[in-house]
Amino acid sequence: MTPEPNSYPRLALGCRLNEKTQQPRVLHMPERALRLNGPSLEIIERCDGSHTVQNIVSELQQIYSKAEPQKVEQDILGYLTLLHDQRALDFVSGAAADKSREAK
Repeated sequence: MTPEPNSYPRLALGCRLNEKTQQPRVLHMPERALRLNGPSLEIIERCDGSHTVQNIVSELQQIYSKAEPQKVEQDILGYLTLLHDQRALDFVSGAAADKSREAK
């Protein structure tokens, strides 16, 4: 499942990223953990339900401006899909995310 550009990725229930003060940064998932650094960390830090997939792609294309923009996008979409398949991420549609933010 390729994520929709206007969807909002967020960590799934039971998943959390350790504190910034704790090194190395680790994504804790049920029964496993994933050590993060570089682009993988940049992506996960933005999966907070307030950035769209397109926002994440655009921001990382700016950070990694020496890389081919299309390759950056493909890598991000592939990583988001992998994390979703591993039940570490959920994607919320734009309308549902707007309602969630209004309720807060």
